[in-house]
Amino acid sequence: MKTLVIGTGGREHALALALSRDPGVSEVHAAPGNPGIGVFATLHDVDPMDGTAVAALARSLGADLVVVGPEAPLVAGVADAVREAGIAVFGPSRAAAQLEGSKAFSKEVMAAAGVPTAGSRTCTTPEEVAAALDEFGAPYVVKDDALAAGKGVVVTLDRAEALAHAAGCDRVVVEEFLDGPEVSLFAVCDGSTTRPLQPAQDFKRIFDGGRGPNTGGMGSYSPLPWAPADLAGRVVDTVVQPTLDEMARRGAPFVGCLYVGLALTAAGPRVIEFNCRFGDPDVQPVLALLESPLGSLLLAAAEGRLAEVDAPRFREGASVTVVLASAGYPESSSKGDVITGVGRANGVAHVDVIHAGTALAHGRDGDSLVTAGGRVLAVRAVGYDVADARARAYAAADLVSFPGMQRRTDIAAEPLGVVEGASLKES
Repeated sequence: MKTLVIGTGGREHALALALSRDPGVSEVHAAPGNPGIGVFATLHDVDPMDGTAVAALARSLGADLVVVGPEAPLVAGVADAVREAGIAVFGPSRAAAQLEGSKAFSKEVMAAAGVPTAGSRTCTTPEEVAAALDEFGAPYVVKDDALAAGKGVVVTLDRAEALAHAAGCDRVVVEEFLDGPEVSLFAVCDGSTTRPLQPAQDFKRIFDGGRGPNTGGMGSYSPLPWAPADLAGRVVDTVVQPTLDEMARRGAPFVGCLYVGLALTAAGPRVIEFNCRFGDPDVQPVLALLESPLGSLLLAAAEGRLAEVDAPRFREGASVTVVLASAGYPESSSKGDVITGVGRANGVAHVDVIHAGTALAHGRDGDSLVTAGGRVLAVRAVGYDVADARARAYAAADLVSFPGMQRRTDIAAEPLGVVEGASLKES
Protein backbone atom coordinates (compact mmCIF):
# COMPACT_ATOMS: atom_id res chain seq x y z
CA MET A 1 0.00 0.00 0.00
CA LYS A 2 1.29 3.46 -0.94
CA THR A 3 0.28 6.17 1.54
CA LEU A 4 0.39 9.97 1.42
CA VAL A 5 0.16 12.00 4.63
CA ILE A 6 -0.86 15.66 4.30
CA GLY A 7 0.47 18.16 6.85
CA THR A 8 3.62 19.43 8.55
CA GLY A 9 3.28 18.86 12.29
CA GLY A 10 3.81 16.38 15.08
CA ARG A 11 0.52 14.61 14.41
CA GLU A 12 1.57 13.99 10.80
CA HIS A 13 5.02 12.79 11.89
CA ALA A 14 3.45 10.33 14.35
CA LEU A 15 0.96 9.08 11.75
CA ALA A 16 3.61 8.71 9.04
CA LEU A 17 5.93 6.89 11.45
CA ALA A 18 3.19 4.45 12.45
CA LEU A 19 2.38 3.84 8.79
CA SER A 20 6.06 3.24 8.00
CA ARG A 21 6.11 0.49 10.63
CA ASP A 22 3.04 -1.22 9.14
CA PRO A 23 4.15 -4.33 7.15
CA GLY A 24 1.29 -3.71 4.72
CA VAL A 25 2.58 -0.25 3.76
CA SER A 26 5.19 -0.25 1.00
CA GLU A 27 5.75 3.51 0.64
CA VAL A 28 5.14 6.57 2.82
CA HIS A 29 5.00 10.03 1.26
CA ALA A 30 4.25 13.35 2.95
CA ALA A 31 3.28 16.80 1.67
CA PRO A 32 4.90 18.99 2.66
CA GLY A 33 6.06 17.08 5.75
CA ASN A 34 8.99 18.14 7.95
CA PRO A 35 12.65 17.17 8.47
CA GLY A 36 11.74 14.38 10.89
CA ILE A 37 9.30 12.76 8.46
CA GLY A 38 11.89 13.12 5.71
CA VAL A 39 14.17 10.64 7.48
CA PHE A 40 11.89 7.71 6.57
CA ALA A 41 9.43 9.09 3.97
CA THR A 42 9.55 10.95 0.66
CA LEU A 43 8.60 14.63 0.96
CA HIS A 44 6.76 16.67 -1.68
CA ASP A 45 6.54 20.46 -1.78
CA VAL A 46 2.77 20.76 -2.14
CA ASP A 47 0.49 23.26 -0.37
CA PRO A 48 -1.70 21.20 2.01
CA MET A 49 -4.54 23.71 1.56
CA ASP A 50 -4.65 23.19 -2.22
CA GLY A 51 -7.04 20.29 -2.79
CA THR A 52 -6.42 20.18 -6.55
CA ALA A 53 -2.65 19.96 -6.05
CA VAL A 54 -2.98 17.31 -3.32
CA ALA A 55 -5.24 15.19 -5.52
CA ALA A 56 -2.84 15.55 -8.47
CA LEU A 57 0.11 14.47 -6.30
CA ALA A 58 -1.79 11.46 -4.99
CA ARG A 59 -2.70 10.44 -8.54
CA SER A 60 0.89 10.84 -9.78
CA LEU A 61 2.21 8.68 -6.93
CA GLY A 62 -0.42 6.01 -7.41
CA ALA A 63 -1.35 6.46 -3.76
CA ASP A 64 -3.74 3.89 -2.33
CA LEU A 65 -4.57 6.03 0.71
CA VAL A 66 -4.33 9.74 1.51
CA VAL A 67 -4.43 10.78 5.18
CA VAL A 68 -5.25 14.47 5.71
CA GLY A 69 -3.88 15.38 9.12
CA PRO A 70 -4.68 19.02 10.04
CA GLU A 71 -8.08 20.61 10.55
CA ALA A 72 -7.63 23.61 8.24
CA PRO A 73 -7.29 21.57 5.00
CA LEU A 74 -10.22 19.38 6.07
CA VAL A 75 -12.46 22.39 6.74
CA ALA A 76 -11.32 23.80 3.39
CA GLY A 77 -12.48 20.66 1.57
CA VAL A 78 -9.16 19.05 0.62
CA ALA A 79 -10.55 15.57 1.35
CA ASP A 80 -13.41 16.25 -1.09
CA ALA A 81 -10.96 16.99 -3.90
CA VAL A 82 -9.09 13.73 -3.29
CA ARG A 83 -12.33 11.70 -3.20
CA GLU A 84 -13.50 13.31 -6.43
CA ALA A 85 -10.25 12.08 -8.00
CA GLY A 86 -11.27 8.52 -7.10
CA ILE A 87 -8.61 8.02 -4.39
CA ALA A 88 -9.33 6.66 -0.92
CA VAL A 89 -8.91 9.39 1.68
CA PHE A 90 -9.04 9.28 5.46
CA GLY A 91 -10.55 12.58 6.52
CA PRO A 92 -14.04 14.10 6.54
CA SER A 93 -15.64 16.16 3.81
CA ARG A 94 -15.89 19.93 4.09
CA ALA A 95 -19.48 19.55 5.32
CA ALA A 96 -18.63 16.94 7.95
CA ALA A 97 -15.53 18.84 9.10
CA GLN A 98 -17.83 21.61 10.33
CA LEU A 99 -18.00 19.55 13.53
CA GLU A 100 -14.71 21.29 14.27
CA GLY A 101 -14.97 24.25 11.94
CA SER A 102 -17.91 25.70 13.88
CA LYS A 103 -18.50 25.21 17.61
CA ALA A 104 -22.10 26.33 17.13
CA PHE A 105 -22.69 23.69 14.46
CA SER A 106 -21.12 21.06 16.69
CA LYS A 107 -23.46 21.98 19.53
CA GLU A 108 -26.43 21.86 17.18
CA VAL A 109 -25.51 18.34 16.07
CA MET A 110 -24.97 17.18 19.66
CA ALA A 111 -28.37 18.52 20.66
CA ALA A 112 -30.09 16.78 17.75
CA ALA A 113 -28.26 13.51 18.50
CA GLY A 114 -28.93 13.60 22.25
CA VAL A 115 -25.21 13.67 23.07
CA PRO A 116 -24.43 14.61 26.69
CA THR A 117 -22.56 17.92 26.72
CA ALA A 118 -22.39 21.27 28.48
CA GLY A 119 -25.26 23.72 28.22
CA SER A 120 -24.34 26.56 25.88
CA ARG A 121 -25.38 29.76 24.14
CA THR A 122 -24.14 31.01 20.77
CA CYS A 123 -23.49 34.74 20.94
CA THR A 124 -22.70 37.47 18.42
CA THR A 125 -23.10 40.64 20.51
CA PRO A 126 -21.56 41.82 23.81
CA GLU A 127 -25.03 41.87 25.34
CA GLU A 128 -25.65 38.23 24.44
CA VAL A 129 -22.25 37.26 25.86
CA ALA A 130 -22.90 39.10 29.13
CA ALA A 131 -26.29 37.42 29.50
CA ALA A 132 -24.82 33.97 28.85
CA LEU A 133 -22.03 34.54 31.39
CA ASP A 134 -24.63 35.50 33.96
CA GLU A 135 -26.73 32.46 33.11
CA PHE A 136 -23.95 29.89 33.53
CA GLY A 137 -21.85 31.67 36.14
CA ALA A 138 -18.20 31.15 37.00
CA PRO A 139 -15.94 29.49 35.99
CA TYR A 140 -16.63 31.14 32.64
CA VAL A 141 -16.06 29.15 29.43
CA VAL A 142 -15.88 31.17 26.20
CA LYS A 143 -14.99 29.53 22.86
CA ASP A 144 -14.26 31.15 19.53
CA ASP A 145 -16.76 29.60 17.10
CA ALA A 146 -14.13 29.30 14.33
CA LEU A 147 -10.85 27.39 14.10
CA ALA A 148 -8.24 28.77 16.47
CA ALA A 149 -5.41 26.17 16.48
CA GLY A 150 -6.34 24.95 19.94
CA LYS A 151 -6.03 28.41 21.49
CA GLY A 152 -9.53 29.84 21.03
CA VAL A 153 -10.87 28.85 24.44
CA VAL A 154 -10.78 30.82 27.67
CA VAL A 155 -11.73 29.22 31.00
CA THR A 156 -11.53 31.79 33.75
CA LEU A 157 -12.94 33.05 37.02
CA ASP A 158 -12.41 36.63 35.76
CA ARG A 159 -15.56 37.94 34.06
CA ALA A 160 -13.65 40.79 32.44
CA GLU A 161 -11.23 38.32 30.85
CA ALA A 162 -14.13 36.29 29.50
CA LEU A 163 -15.76 39.39 28.01
CA ALA A 164 -12.46 40.54 26.49
CA HIS A 165 -11.91 37.17 24.80
CA ALA A 166 -15.42 37.24 23.34
CA ALA A 167 -14.87 40.80 22.07
CA GLY A 168 -11.94 39.53 19.97
CA CYS A 169 -14.08 36.94 18.15
CA ASP A 170 -16.79 37.31 15.52
CA ARG A 171 -19.00 34.69 17.17
CA VAL A 172 -18.54 32.73 20.37
CA VAL A 173 -20.08 29.84 22.22
CA VAL A 174 -20.46 30.42 25.96
CA GLU A 175 -20.80 27.20 27.96
CA GLU A 176 -21.37 25.97 31.45
CA PHE A 177 -18.20 24.68 33.10
CA LEU A 178 -17.82 20.89 33.23
CA ASP A 179 -16.04 19.76 36.38
CA GLY A 180 -13.97 16.59 36.23
CA PRO A 181 -10.81 15.10 34.70
CA GLU A 182 -10.49 15.51 30.95
CA VAL A 183 -9.95 12.64 28.50
CA SER A 184 -9.23 12.44 24.77
CA LEU A 185 -10.86 9.63 22.81
CA PHE A 186 -10.17 9.10 19.10
CA ALA A 187 -12.76 7.23 17.07
CA VAL A 188 -11.91 5.97 13.59
CA CYS A 189 -15.13 6.27 11.55
CA ASP A 190 -16.34 5.22 8.08
CA GLY A 191 -19.62 7.14 8.09
CA SER A 192 -21.66 4.49 9.89
CA THR A 193 -19.27 2.26 11.87
CA THR A 194 -16.59 3.25 14.37
CA ARG A 195 -13.53 1.72 16.02
CA PRO A 196 -12.32 3.63 19.10
CA LEU A 197 -8.66 3.90 20.03
CA GLN A 198 -7.22 3.84 23.53
CA PRO A 199 -8.02 6.96 25.62
CA ALA A 200 -5.34 9.54 26.39
CA GLN A 201 -4.98 12.76 28.34
CA ASP A 202 -3.16 15.94 27.36
CA PHE A 203 -1.88 19.00 29.21
CA LYS A 204 -3.03 22.24 27.61
CA ARG A 205 -1.57 25.08 29.65
CA ILE A 206 1.95 26.34 28.98
CA PHE A 207 3.28 26.21 32.57
CA ASP A 208 3.52 23.59 35.32
CA GLY A 209 0.48 23.14 37.50
CA GLY A 210 -1.89 24.13 34.70
CA ARG A 211 -0.90 27.80 34.77
CA GLY A 212 -0.66 30.28 31.93
CA PRO A 213 -2.49 30.48 28.61
CA ASN A 214 -3.88 27.57 26.62
CA THR A 215 -1.69 25.96 23.98
CA GLY A 216 -2.17 23.27 21.38
CA GLY A 217 -0.89 20.83 24.02
CA MET A 218 2.34 20.55 26.03
CA GLY A 219 2.35 16.80 26.60
CA SER A 220 0.20 13.70 26.90
CA TYR A 221 0.07 10.10 28.07
CA SER A 222 -1.81 6.85 27.62
CA PRO A 223 -3.34 4.64 28.93
CA LEU A 224 -5.24 6.15 31.87
CA PRO A 225 -5.11 3.68 34.76
CA TRP A 226 -7.61 5.72 36.77
CA ALA A 227 -10.29 5.92 34.04
CA PRO A 228 -13.24 3.47 33.91
CA ALA A 229 -12.35 0.31 31.98
CA ASP A 230 -15.51 0.58 29.88
CA LEU A 231 -15.04 4.27 29.05
CA ALA A 232 -14.42 3.84 25.31
CA GLY A 233 -17.46 1.60 24.89
CA ARG A 234 -19.70 3.99 26.80
CA VAL A 235 -18.54 6.95 24.73
CA VAL A 236 -19.15 5.06 21.49
CA ASP A 237 -22.69 4.22 22.60
CA THR A 238 -23.66 7.64 23.96
CA VAL A 239 -21.56 10.03 21.83
CA VAL A 240 -19.87 8.68 18.72
CA GLN A 241 -22.56 6.44 17.23
CA PRO A 242 -25.40 8.95 17.77
CA THR A 243 -23.23 11.63 16.15
CA LEU A 244 -22.44 9.42 13.15
CA ASP A 245 -26.13 8.64 12.76
CA GLU A 246 -27.06 12.33 12.91
CA MET A 247 -24.39 13.37 10.41
CA ALA A 248 -25.54 10.63 8.00
CA ARG A 249 -29.13 11.85 8.41
CA ARG A 250 -27.96 15.33 7.40
CA GLY A 251 -26.33 13.97 4.25
CA ALA A 252 -22.79 14.58 5.52
CA PRO A 253 -21.49 11.19 6.68
CA PHE A 254 -18.38 11.51 8.83
CA VAL A 255 -15.39 9.56 7.47
CA GLY A 256 -12.15 10.05 9.39
CA CYS A 257 -11.16 10.56 13.00
CA LEU A 258 -13.76 12.00 15.34
CA TYR A 259 -11.87 13.39 18.33
CA VAL A 260 -14.04 13.49 21.44
CA GLY A 261 -12.81 15.75 24.23
CA LEU A 262 -14.54 14.62 27.42
CA ALA A 263 -14.99 15.69 31.00
CA LEU A 264 -15.64 12.80 33.38
CA THR A 265 -18.18 14.56 35.57
CA ALA A 266 -20.05 13.20 38.59
CA ALA A 267 -23.02 12.69 36.24
CA GLY A 268 -20.94 10.73 33.72
CA PRO A 269 -18.92 11.59 30.61
CA ARG A 270 -19.84 14.89 28.96
CA VAL A 271 -18.47 16.21 25.65
CA ILE A 272 -16.32 19.32 25.87
CA GLU A 273 -15.63 19.49 22.13
CA PHE A 274 -15.39 17.60 18.87
CA ASN A 275 -12.46 17.78 16.48
CA CYS A 276 -12.46 16.34 12.98
CA ARG A 277 -8.95 14.82 13.12
CA PHE A 278 -6.41 13.21 15.43
CA GLY A 279 -5.31 15.46 18.28
CA ASP A 280 -1.72 16.57 18.72
CA PRO A 281 0.10 15.63 20.94
CA ASP A 282 -2.49 13.38 22.60
CA VAL A 283 -2.62 10.87 19.75
CA GLN A 284 1.16 10.39 19.85
CA PRO A 285 1.29 8.06 22.88
CA VAL A 286 -1.76 6.20 21.56
CA LEU A 287 -0.04 5.47 18.26
CA ALA A 288 3.13 4.42 20.08
CA LEU A 289 1.14 1.65 21.78
CA LEU A 290 -0.89 0.58 18.74
CA GLU A 291 -0.01 -3.03 17.94
CA SER A 292 -2.37 -3.73 15.03
CA PRO A 293 -1.65 -2.21 11.57
CA LEU A 294 -2.65 1.43 11.20
CA GLY A 295 -2.74 1.45 7.40
CA SER A 296 -5.37 -1.26 7.01
CA LEU A 297 -7.52 0.39 9.70
CA LEU A 298 -7.49 3.80 8.02
CA LEU A 299 -7.98 2.34 4.55
CA ALA A 300 -11.00 0.33 5.74
CA ALA A 301 -12.50 3.53 7.15
CA ALA A 302 -11.82 5.42 3.92
CA GLU A 303 -13.49 2.65 1.90
CA GLY A 304 -16.53 2.27 4.18
CA ARG A 305 -15.78 -1.23 5.42
CA LEU A 306 -14.74 -0.81 9.06
CA ALA A 307 -17.25 -3.49 10.04
CA GLU A 308 -14.92 -6.01 8.38
CA VAL A 309 -11.91 -4.97 10.48
CA ASP A 310 -11.09 -6.16 13.99
CA ALA A 311 -10.92 -3.66 16.82
CA PRO A 312 -7.48 -2.04 17.21
CA ARG A 313 -5.06 -3.86 19.53
CA PHE A 314 -2.69 -2.14 21.92
CA ARG A 315 0.48 -3.41 23.57
CA GLU A 316 1.00 -3.62 27.30
CA GLY A 317 2.71 -0.71 29.02
CA ALA A 318 2.35 3.05 28.68
CA SER A 319 3.60 5.98 26.64
CA VAL A 320 4.32 9.60 27.58
CA THR A 321 4.99 12.57 25.27
CA VAL A 322 6.72 15.77 26.41
CA VAL A 323 6.52 18.81 24.11
CA LEU A 324 9.43 21.20 23.67
CA ALA A 325 8.19 24.66 22.65
CA SER A 326 9.98 27.72 21.32
CA ALA A 327 10.50 31.04 23.07
CA GLY A 328 7.38 33.19 23.19
CA TYR A 329 4.92 30.34 22.66
CA PRO A 330 1.89 30.39 22.65
CA GLU A 331 1.55 34.12 22.00
CA SER A 332 4.30 33.97 19.37
CA SER A 333 7.17 31.73 18.34
CA SER A 334 10.90 32.01 17.73
CA LYS A 335 12.20 30.73 14.39
CA GLY A 336 15.71 29.89 13.26
CA ASP A 337 17.12 28.85 16.63
CA VAL A 338 19.57 25.95 16.25
CA ILE A 339 18.43 22.69 17.85
CA THR A 340 20.97 20.25 19.30
CA GLY A 341 20.76 16.79 20.81
CA VAL A 342 17.94 15.30 18.71
CA GLY A 343 20.12 12.44 17.48
CA ARG A 344 21.20 11.58 21.03
CA ALA A 345 17.60 11.64 22.26
CA ASN A 346 16.47 9.43 19.38
CA GLY A 347 19.18 6.98 20.37
CA VAL A 348 17.64 6.39 23.80
CA ALA A 349 15.90 3.02 24.00
CA HIS A 350 12.12 3.13 23.43
CA VAL A 351 12.16 6.85 22.53
CA ASP A 352 11.07 8.69 19.37
CA VAL A 353 11.61 12.41 18.81
CA ILE A 354 8.60 13.70 16.89
CA HIS A 355 9.11 16.84 14.78
CA ALA A 356 6.41 19.50 14.79
CA GLY A 357 7.88 22.96 14.10
CA THR A 358 11.33 22.30 12.65
CA ALA A 359 13.19 23.19 9.45
CA LEU A 360 16.62 22.70 7.90
CA ALA A 361 18.84 25.76 7.58
CA HIS A 362 21.46 25.41 4.85
CA GLY A 363 24.97 26.70 5.58
CA ARG A 364 28.51 26.31 4.31
CA ASP A 365 29.19 23.74 6.99
CA GLY A 366 26.08 21.72 6.18
CA ASP A 367 22.45 21.71 7.26
CA SER A 368 21.34 22.66 10.76
CA LEU A 369 18.05 21.71 12.36
CA VAL A 370 16.30 24.89 13.53
CA THR A 371 13.03 25.94 15.13
CA ALA A 372 10.19 26.83 12.76
CA GLY A 373 7.11 27.11 14.95
CA GLY A 374 5.65 27.22 18.43
CA ARG A 375 5.68 23.56 19.36
CA VAL A 376 9.05 22.43 18.01
CA LEU A 377 9.51 18.81 19.05
CA ALA A 378 7.82 16.13 21.12
CA VAL A 379 9.85 13.51 22.96
CA ARG A 380 7.82 10.29 23.14
CA ALA A 381 8.75 7.25 25.21
CA VAL A 382 7.25 3.83 25.88
CA GLY A 383 7.70 2.14 29.25
CA TYR A 384 6.41 -0.61 31.50
CA ASP A 385 3.94 1.81 33.08
CA VAL A 386 3.25 5.54 33.12
CA ALA A 387 6.01 6.28 35.63
CA ASP A 388 8.60 4.35 33.61
CA ALA A 389 7.56 5.96 30.33
CA ARG A 390 7.61 9.38 31.96
CA ALA A 391 11.13 8.87 33.30
CA ARG A 392 12.36 7.77 29.87
CA ALA A 393 10.72 10.72 28.11
CA TYR A 394 12.23 13.30 30.44
CA ALA A 395 15.67 11.65 30.37
CA ALA A 396 15.66 11.92 26.58
CA ALA A 397 14.22 15.45 26.63
CA ASP A 398 17.16 16.51 28.82
CA LEU A 399 19.45 15.80 25.86
CA VAL A 400 17.72 18.31 23.56
CA SER A 401 18.24 22.06 23.71
CA PHE A 402 17.70 25.26 21.77
CA PRO A 403 17.60 28.93 22.85
CA GLY A 404 14.48 29.83 24.82
CA MET A 405 13.18 26.26 24.95
CA GLN A 406 10.06 25.81 27.08
CA ARG A 407 8.72 22.57 28.51
CA ARG A 408 6.58 21.47 31.39
CA THR A 409 8.09 19.27 34.10
CA ASP A 410 4.81 17.74 35.31
CA ILE A 411 3.49 15.86 32.25
CA ALA A 412 1.79 12.65 33.47
CA ALA A 413 2.86 13.39 37.03
CA GLU A 414 -0.78 13.27 38.10
CA PRO A 415 -4.13 12.88 36.35
CA LEU A 416 -5.72 16.18 35.42
CA GLY A 417 -8.78 16.92 37.49
CA VAL A 418 -7.99 14.45 40.26
CA VAL A 419 -6.29 17.21 42.21
CA GLU A 420 -8.80 19.83 43.33
CA GLY A 421 -9.12 22.64 40.79
CA ALA A 422 -6.94 21.01 38.16
CA SER A 423 -9.82 20.61 35.72
CA LEU A 424 -10.29 24.39 35.73
CA LYS A 425 -6.60 25.03 35.22
CA GLU A 426 -6.19 22.63 32.32
CA SER A 427 -9.45 23.19 30.41
